[in-house]
Amino acid sequence: MTTVLIVDDQTLQRLGFRMLLEAQPDISVVGEASQGQEAVRLTAELRPDVVLMDIRMPNVNGIEATRRIVESGSRSRVLVLTTFDLDEYAYEALRAGAAGFFLKDARPEELVVGIRAVAAGDSVISPSLTRRLIDAFTTSHPQRTSSAPVLRPGQRRQLAALTEREREVLAAVATGWSNAEIAAHLHLAESTVKSHVSRILAKIDVRDRVQAVIFAYDVGLARPQ
Repeated sequence: MTTVLIVDDQTLQRLGFRMLLEAQPDISVVGEASQGQEAVRLTAELRPDVVLMDIRMPNVNGIEATRRIVESGSRSRVLVLTTFDLDEYAYEALRAGAAGFFLKDARPEELVVGIRAVAAGDSVISPSLTRRLIDAFTTSHPQRTSSAPVLRPGQRRQLAALTEREREVLAAVATGWSNAEIAAHLHLAESTVKSHVSRILAKIDVRDRVQAVIFAYDVGLARPQ
């Protein structure tokens, strides 16, 4: 059973999510929060598999709440909700440690599938949306494209731990390619690409593909086209 905490400052929105999720035989809503501070407290108390987190809330917003949850070492994974697919805060929520994000107007079945995917440890950002996020990031951070990045000691160690092939695969992931596309481009079996991605995530100590993309741009393995 996948357990979910719903976080949204709008009562009707929370009610709608609860009705949708409680209709699923394998999902249980264990609580609701109307703002970020309450979300952090309830996550620690209830330990849900997934926190369905609205970004825009008064006081402690969804980005800060996500950061606090991730930094606490919680096993709960955060799926953020946004009104626009390139919401100005979406990238920062991912950097804070969210497993991905969904639009509030997504089809109900898409949201349910997304929650199950996040609970299973996957990211729910598609390759095409990853590309658009990267475009938004590089547009708002142009200095990253004009000079070599300054790496933190931890990043240097993580980058040094990657083999040349793993660096190639990570750079390809950062372009938004799927495993199948990477396999075709590098002339590898798709199963081999999956193995490389798993090892990369472990070596750079990130939880999912989205965080790997952020790492690749931070350390200079990927640059805008």
